[in-house]
Amino acid sequence: MTDSAPRNQYDCSKCPGYCCSYPRIEVKNRDLARLARHFKLSLEVAERRFTRIYMDDGKPERILRHQKDSVYGSICRFFDTDARRCTIYEARPAVCREYPNGTRCGYYSFIQFERKHQDDPDFIPSA
Repeated sequence: MTDSAPRNQYDCSKCPGYCCSYPRIEVKNRDLARLARHFKLSLEVAERRFTRIYMDDGKPERILRHQKDSVYGSICRFFDTDARRCTIYEARPAVCREYPNGTRCGYYSFIQFERKHQDDPDFIPSA
């Protein structure tokens, strides 16, 4: 008998990028360094181009900038809104790498249920 990690019960390629629409996608120092390397930029330039400061209860938090999105209104600046995919997957921040922190994604389960009952494999719930 072999030990194996639990299998994910979701498929990000079948999701329109819900988690990428979260308003606060935190960028830690290591994440910023990864982005800077990916784009061959200095840390300062990468920070200025790709992030902004959000004040969380008086404490600054560095987050990714957003862009307009027809599905969710606003989405990560690195999200391809036509292909509905991350354009920096290998350089994405740790919070994105860790999401959804388990083998299940609640949104994926929800959207699969809706697509089945709407009899539409591409259905995206609107706000």
